[in-house]
Amino acid sequence: MIAVSDLHKRFGDQVALQGVGFRVPQGECYGLLGPNGAGKSTTTSILSSLLPPDSGQVAVAGHDLATEPMACKQAIGVVPQELAVYNELSARANLLFWGRLYGVPSATLRERAAELLRLFGLADRQDDLVGTYSGGMKRRINIAAALLHRPQVLLMDEPTVGIDPQSRNLIFEVVEQLHAEGLTIIYTTHYMEEAQRLCDRIGIIDAGRIIAQGTLAELKAASTLKETVAVTFADEPARVLEQAAAFWPEVYQEDGTTHFLTPGGQGDLARIIQGSKERGLDIRAVAVREVDLETIFLHLTGKQLRD
Repeated sequence: MIAVSDLHKRFGDQVALQGVGFRVPQGECYGLLGPNGAGKSTTTSILSSLLPPDSGQVAVAGHDLATEPMACKQAIGVVPQELAVYNELSARANLLFWGRLYGVPSATLRERAAELLRLFGLADRQDDLVGTYSGGMKRRINIAAALLHRPQVLLMDEPTVGIDPQSRNLIFEVVEQLHAEGLTIIYTTHYMEEAQRLCDRIGIIDAGRIIAQGTLAELKAASTLKETVAVTFADEPARVLEQAAAFWPEVYQEDGTTHFLTPGGQGDLARIIQGSKERGLDIRAVAVREVDLETIFLHLTGKQLRD
């Protein structure tokens, strides 16, 4: 459905993209994660034909972006990071305006707008000016506008930034519904939990390159990271470390906590507790810290997502 190959882009002396490439099959939700300045927005701008690449290829639904830009635009619905709504128009008028730009027939457009207003929980406010809406409500209209022409691909650039929890949850539910119906989605986000919840596969971009991609399980396996059983003991730290190292192969201490590295995580918990008791160690607290997307991201980039 989407094939991106060897994208390069420079802005003067600044290199934005250095050979970015990935493929998204039909019906997949693909997450694109990266720290600020990594190249996410540049990539999404190229995919939505707002920005030409210096080199490389993009194909959408079998159409080459360079030679068939209009066919690609018709196949894609774009949810930009910046709101693209008119505050002086009502929600319904906004949808009718954007639908006409997409060339949706009038009769179909009125029906489709009503359907989307219901889907996003805005039917009772459809005649109110969008300028009176909360930020979350404006985000919902923004997404609805991208769906008016029933695109084959939905490109969502950080669609939940700065909105209330109620709107965020509703957007999650709509994305999950669209995904279940077979819509192909590219989803960029600053929130790890969103990518874990919504995306089939995740691409991590840093310094203009895709440095890792795959399912969460594949990213975990490729990272070679291990889960940690973090134990707080009442005993003197040096004694704890000596005794722990006697029965566990990989162990270290940090900020008063002893960390047992384990491929088994929760499954090894009983063995660690039993080994500690056998050596007379007094356990005060135990926590299992699994390898998650944030752990993998920090391991690969050395950066917080919002850095």
